[in-house]
Amino acid sequence: MKLRPWPAAVAALALITTVTVTVPGTAAAAAPDGPATADQGRPASAEQDRPADGSYAAEIRRTEYGIPHISAKDHGGLGFGYGYAFAQDNLCVLASWVTTLRGERSQFFGPEAESDDPVRPVANLTSDIYFKSVADSGVVPRLLARPAPVGPTDEMRRLVAGYAAGYNKYLQDTGLANLPDPTCRGQAWVRPVTATDVWYNLLDLNRLAGGSGLKEAVAGDGEAERDGPAPGSNAWALGRQATRDGHGMLLADPHFPWNGIRRFYQVQLTIPGVLDVAGASLYGTPVVQIGHNANIAWAHTVSHAHRFSVYRLKLAGGRGGYLVDGKTEPMGRQEVEVRLNDGGIVTRTLPTSRYGPVLAAGQSDEYAYALADVNAANLRSADTWLAMAKARDLKELRAAQDTYQGLPFVYTLATDAAGTTTFADASVVPHVTDAMARRCTVPSPDPSLEAYVLDGSRSACLWGKDGDAVVPGIFGPGSQPRLTRADYVANSNNTPWMTNPEAPLTGYDEVWGKVRTDVEPRPRVSLDMIARRLSGSDGLGPRGFTLDTLSATVRSKRNYTFELLRQDLAALCRAHPVMSTAAGERVDVRAACRTLTAWDGRATLDGEGAILWREFYTGMERPTKPGEPSWRWWRVPFDPDHPLTTPRGLKRDAPEVRQALAEAVKAFEDGGMPLTLTPRQAQRYGANPIPGCTEAEGCFDRVRMRGRLTGGRYPDVDTGSSFMMAVELTPDGPRTRTILTYSLSANPSSPYHADQTALFARGGWVTERFTEAEIKADPRLRVTTVRG
Repeated sequence: MKLRPWPAAVAALALITTVTVTVPGTAAAAAPDGPATADQGRPASAEQDRPADGSYAAEIRRTEYGIPHISAKDHGGLGFGYGYAFAQDNLCVLASWVTTLRGERSQFFGPEAESDDPVRPVANLTSDIYFKSVADSGVVPRLLARPAPVGPTDEMRRLVAGYAAGYNKYLQDTGLANLPDPTCRGQAWVRPVTATDVWYNLLDLNRLAGGSGLKEAVAGDGEAERDGPAPGSNAWALGRQATRDGHGMLLADPHFPWNGIRRFYQVQLTIPGVLDVAGASLYGTPVVQIGHNANIAWAHTVSHAHRFSVYRLKLAGGRGGYLVDGKTEPMGRQEVEVRLNDGGIVTRTLPTSRYGPVLAAGQSDEYAYALADVNAANLRSADTWLAMAKARDLKELRAAQDTYQGLPFVYTLATDAAGTTTFADASVVPHVTDAMARRCTVPSPDPSLEAYVLDGSRSACLWGKDGDAVVPGIFGPGSQPRLTRADYVANSNNTPWMTNPEAPLTGYDEVWGKVRTDVEPRPRVSLDMIARRLSGSDGLGPRGFTLDTLSATVRSKRNYTFELLRQDLAALCRAHPVMSTAAGERVDVRAACRTLTAWDGRATLDGEGAILWREFYTGMERPTKPGEPSWRWWRVPFDPDHPLTTPRGLKRDAPEVRQALAEAVKAFEDGGMPLTLTPRQAQRYGANPIPGCTEAEGCFDRVRMRGRLTGGRYPDVDTGSSFMMAVELTPDGPRTRTILTYSLSANPSSPYHADQTALFARGGWVTERFTEAEIKADPRLRVTTVRG
């Protein structure tokens, strides 16, 4: 049984969808939506949520780099304008993804081709079986039949309905044959979308750390081992004690895929007197996930908390089914049909349990395993983000999160104009206390699986419930790790305990993340950058943050592992000018050592030594078996009493270190690559060179390429810093700089396809236009009124 979710550095995040069918036994632990009752009746589809007069209207104003500022008099009109603007830039991406959500990729693209999932692509047939099972389970209609906060609010329903209508209006106005993007022009799979499609996209986003991540295991296609790009992030909320002028400041730096549906789209959304928010939305979602208004600013990073439990089912032998409290419960069955491009039909029967789907992996004559996804029935995220965008201070932001409890897998870091900062893991977390884990944990079928494996034969091991939780099976707001400070809170996907080293967070259940654990290089360099700025020792002038020094700090391209190991590397080079590979081949490393010792340790475009260091450093990794610790080259191991200064130093006497350097140098020589190879030469996104270095190296605004260095080039960057935003909340309004690293449009013929990418490569920022005066002052301003 091999279930490989996002890498451990991003947290123990995994999979599963709950396929809801009629199953004998008690209520499912992982089905918090529950049955709809008569007094909860609502239309199963949001298509009816149109304005009373049947029409929409919105104004779309585009400033430099095509950034849309959308305004309307109501939520329906705002959604309409947003859907129209987004379709202008990225219709093909959403059209392809809707085909995915409907389970129709095999019909249009063939069953064996790879799906368009940017995080963890699978074969189209596997993708279709998974998404058909989600749709056939009826989870979205059931949730739409519920009142808020479990179901959506009326405002959110109108926003979603308007978004779908705006997308369709653009498609109608332009015509399939005249779409500007050649990617999907004239293609049969480009069709109008429905509000229900938008809801399914929101649901799948919420399941990103759950069922969406292990489609093979859920769809009955065996073990899931694909290692896709891992979403991550950096975020700082800076308070009055950390900023030069006493203002609240915020940095957002999410690390999400650079292609496909999980890209960010920059936008400002305004309903006069009701809503005025700027920031970024993930494609196909009509709410700002990371952003600011006039009074507050917030960002998210991927949380370390668990999103699932694996339940071990004790099979009932010849009787079929599985045992709970000594009684046999039959397996549920769901029949899924997928149409193929040759006209054929594939039928798959998926077994289910009270806990969730029964996995295709790990089964034996005695046991099977089911997964319960805490976000299996979560549409509450959309209302959470909409309410956050309307908050006037941190108290109201927190109330928004407490009311809807829908954030799927992220921490929140926020600040306000008064210079107060806050951190909280306000995400949806399965209610597994440490006491319950001790009582219910059974042996894991896979030592590498970072999840609780609970005893499914006892109903006492069902997830618990807090009194302040809006649905069963999750922790309520009173149990969440949180911290409020006047100096700063920071996170780079580390666990909550080092949110601020002056006030370590402890005392929470381990399901939220461990305490006194290795902070990892990227979070360490993040905290070091803040510490140096607060002391004024970073070379950027007097201590304390300004918007200028914040912008400069986060784009400094420091490679923290090189900084930590530089001196030991120089000593190693002096002692061993010739080193041997694992195969015994002797390699002269003197030229390589000169390159590395001359490098300044920054992964700028022209950093000579940056690529050589990466190949050497990552080459010190040695494959290990699941559950075994990896070989570590640190001379001083991690010490939880000194989490920011350990581990450190290089084991200079270890033969594995010398072998790694010898093999890196030999690979450069054999490949005809200069030892001085730079990021400008080796890293690209399309035609643009991209600076930066990788997660493993301890780089703040990291990049990732799926593939090895060949002929002096990596495959294109596919993950990394995506929407960067630096905000200062002043008494005169927010001052903001942004950069959308891959630009606004996926359409290769658009003028907004690579313009910000080129700016990002040069280290530049876009000065945001937020106020009416700022927007109207743009000489490139273009205004469009759309109606439908």
